[in-house]
Amino acid sequence: MRYRDLQEVGVVWTSSARRCKSTPCVQGHQGNRDSRVLWVKDDNLLTTGFNQMRQQEVRLWDSRKLSSSLSSLSLATSNATLIPLFDPDSGLLIVSGNGESVIDCFEVNSGEPFLSQVSHCLTDLSTRGVALVPKLALDVSCCEVLRLMQLTDNFIVPISYQVPRKAGQDFHADLYPDTVGQTPAMTAEDWWKGDNKQVERVSLHPSKRPKPAAPSAQETKPKDLPRVKSKEVCGGARGDKCGRQTRWSYSVCLCCCQEASTSSSPLSSPSSSVAPSRSPSSTSGLSSGFLPSPSQSSRAIHSMLGPSSKFRHIQGAVLHRDAHISNLRGLHLTTPGECDGFCANGRRVAVPLAIAGGQIAVFELSQPGKLPDTALPTIQNSVNVADFCWDPFDTHKLVVAGDDAKIRVWRIPKGGLTETLTEPELVLRGHTEKIYSVKFHPHASGLLASSSYDLSVRLWSLETGEEVKRLSGHQDQIFGMAWSPDGKLLATVCKDGKVRLYDPRRSTLPVQEGPGPEGQRGARVVWVCDGKYLLVSGFDSRSERQLYLFSTESLASGSVASAPADVSPSTLIPFYDPDTSVLILTGKGDTRVYIYEIVPEAPYFMECSSFHSSEPHKGLCFLPKTECDVCDVEVARAIRLGKTTIEPVAFRVPRVKKEFFQDDVFPETAVWWEASLTAAAWLSGSNGQHRKISLRPKDMTPVSEAPKEAPVRKYLPSSVYLEEKTDEQKKEELLSAMVAKLGNREDPLPQESYEGVDEDEWDD
Repeated sequence: MRYRDLQEVGVVWTSSARRCKSTPCVQGHQGNRDSRVLWVKDDNLLTTGFNQMRQQEVRLWDSRKLSSSLSSLSLATSNATLIPLFDPDSGLLIVSGNGESVIDCFEVNSGEPFLSQVSHCLTDLSTRGVALVPKLALDVSCCEVLRLMQLTDNFIVPISYQVPRKAGQDFHADLYPDTVGQTPAMTAEDWWKGDNKQVERVSLHPSKRPKPAAPSAQETKPKDLPRVKSKEVCGGARGDKCGRQTRWSYSVCLCCCQEASTSSSPLSSPSSSVAPSRSPSSTSGLSSGFLPSPSQSSRAIHSMLGPSSKFRHIQGAVLHRDAHISNLRGLHLTTPGECDGFCANGRRVAVPLAIAGGQIAVFELSQPGKLPDTALPTIQNSVNVADFCWDPFDTHKLVVAGDDAKIRVWRIPKGGLTETLTEPELVLRGHTEKIYSVKFHPHASGLLASSSYDLSVRLWSLETGEEVKRLSGHQDQIFGMAWSPDGKLLATVCKDGKVRLYDPRRSTLPVQEGPGPEGQRGARVVWVCDGKYLLVSGFDSRSERQLYLFSTESLASGSVASAPADVSPSTLIPFYDPDTSVLILTGKGDTRVYIYEIVPEAPYFMECSSFHSSEPHKGLCFLPKTECDVCDVEVARAIRLGKTTIEPVAFRVPRVKKEFFQDDVFPETAVWWEASLTAAAWLSGSNGQHRKISLRPKDMTPVSEAPKEAPVRKYLPSSVYLEEKTDEQKKEELLSAMVAKLGNREDPLPQESYEGVDEDEWDD
C-alpha cells in the first residue's frame, strides 16, 4: 500500500473490520515525500518515510495509542522511497530503498528495543523493487528463514537469509512456527455476512506438510539456477540492548547470484540514528567466516550477469579519531557549484569560513586534535572566494580565485599559519568578470588555467605573473575543466550542453566539441582510461544525476555509455585513480560515496560497493598515493570534511594474504606531486612525463611471487563410494582411520610424564 505525500497516520482497516472506523490521527513523518505503512505484530503499525533532515525514517506505532511512536530509526540521507516487507512468523522486517543497493533487515520486538538490526546487506546492483517468497517455498534443510527477490534494471536476483546452524539433520521448530496456508478460510460473501475465520496454519516440517500445498523448496528452485552460496557473509551478529542473543542474532544474508559485501551496522538504542558505516570505531558483532567457494553453476551465473570488478567489495572506513581535527566552527557551506568546497594536499587542508572578507582557514594534518575555542589565524582575501586549490608541486602555495575577477597566490609558512595573512604573494589580473574555477597543469610547474563569467579560459604563468593564453568558444557558463594525463589537451564542459577539447599551444578555439549533459544544474569532467575517454558527471533533462563517458577521438558522436546515479541537487565531484581505474564520486551535502571501476570496453561502468557516512559531508579530497597503507591493501585515502570535523577515510580492498604485497592492485605509480618541466618549456612545445615509483615495502614479497599451495583433495572420488564393499572391509577401513587419527598408541602421551602430588596435599 502506497501513500503519496503522507502526512498523517490513521488506522482505517483491521483484519476483521467491515467498515471504515473513525480513529485518532497523528502526524507521521515530517518529510513530504512518499511514505508507506503496514501492519506488524501485536496490533502495531510500521511506517517508512522521511524526516525534516531528508533522512529515511522507520517508525513503529501502537494502533491503540497513536499519541507517539514506540520507536524511530533514521537511516541514510536519500531521496529513495523505502519499501518495507514484514514476515509475521519470524518478526523480521526487510527495508530497501528504491534505486539503492542497500538492504537492511530488522527484528520487530514486543519490548525494548522495539527495532533491532539483524543485518546490513550491500548488493552489486541497485534495487528497483523487492518481494518476499512464500514461506512454503523456503529450504528448511539449510535453515533458510527468508528469501527475498530483488528486481534490478536487468535481472531478478534471489537473496537468501539463513541462520547458521547444523543443516540437513534436525528440523528447527523454533525457527519455523506454523505458517499461513494457501487455502482460503471463507468466501467474500461469508465475510460480508459477518463471519470471522482465520486461514488455517500449516507446518513447515517436510513430513507434515499437506500434500496439495505448494511445491517444496527443491521443486521451486529453477533447474538451471541452483542455489549458490556466496563467498562472504552479508549479515552480522548482534545482541539486543540487554545483552541477550535473539535467535536471529547470527543470521546471514546470502546472495544467490552475486557475491555481497560484508557490512554490519548495529543499533545503540531504538531512537539512535542508523546509517551504513565502515568505521572501525563502530561496534560490530560481525561473525567473520567464509562459506564454500562458488561452484560451476555460480560461475555460469556470474558470466550471465557480466564481468565483475575485483574492486566490487572495496570498503571505505573512517580512520581512528586520533587522526581527526575536530571542533571546527563557522564553516562556509554555500560555496559556488564549480568549487569543490575545500582542498587538501599531503600536509594541510584549506577550508573556507563563513566570515566577511573571504577568509580561509588552513589546518595541518600532522597536528590532529580538538581546535581551541579562540579565533584562528586565517587568510583574508577581502572578497568572497569563488574557488581555490593547492599547487600540486608546492605544498605551501595556495591559489584563490575571488568574485573581483582576481587570482591571489598565497604562501603558507613552514609549520602552518601562526598569524593572519593579508597580503598575497602574487595577484593575477586579466579576467573582466567573476571567476568560476582554477586548475593547475599536471606536469608544468607554475602553469595555471582559470575559467570566468567572461566566457574565456586563460592560462597564467606564476613565474612571470602574466597571462600567456586565452581560449574562447564557450557560449555559456563553464561548469568544469580538466587537463589530459599527458598535459597536452584541456577539456571543458559547459552549460550550453557542449563538451569541448582544446589544444592550447596550437589554437585558441576548440579542436573538438560534442553534445554533453542536457541538464543545466552543473557538471564536472575528468580524463579516464589513459586519456581515451572523458567522464562527465552531470544531470539529464529530468534533473537526475547521470554519468557519461565520451571518446576523446570523436566527441561529436556523443556519449558511448552512461550510468544513472540518483536524484540530488548537488553535482557529483569525481576522483579518478589511474593506477586502479577506480572512480570515486560524491556531492556536497551527500552521505553516500559512489565507487565504480571504469573499463575501456562494455560495460564501461562496473559498480562497486558504496561508502556511507553517518552525516552529510562537504566532500572528499584525495591525498597522494604514498599516504596509503599498502600493507592493509589501501588503494586510496581521502580527507572528509564534515560539519565540525576533518576525518581521514581509507578505501581498502579485502584480501586474504595480506602478508604479501598485492602487486595486482598496486602497480608503479606516477609521482604527480613533482613537476616534470617548467611552464616556459611547456609553452615552447615540450612535453613532460612523471617518473614512477614502486609502493612495495622492502620486506614484503609480491603476491604474484608467493609460493603456490598444493591443492588438497578433501573428498575421495565418487568411484570409491560407488564400489561395493563387504561389512568386513568397511570395519577394517573404519578401524584404520581411527588408528591413524589417534596416532601410534605405543608412544606415551605428554601428560603421562607429569608427576602428581600426594592425596594429603590437596585442599579440602
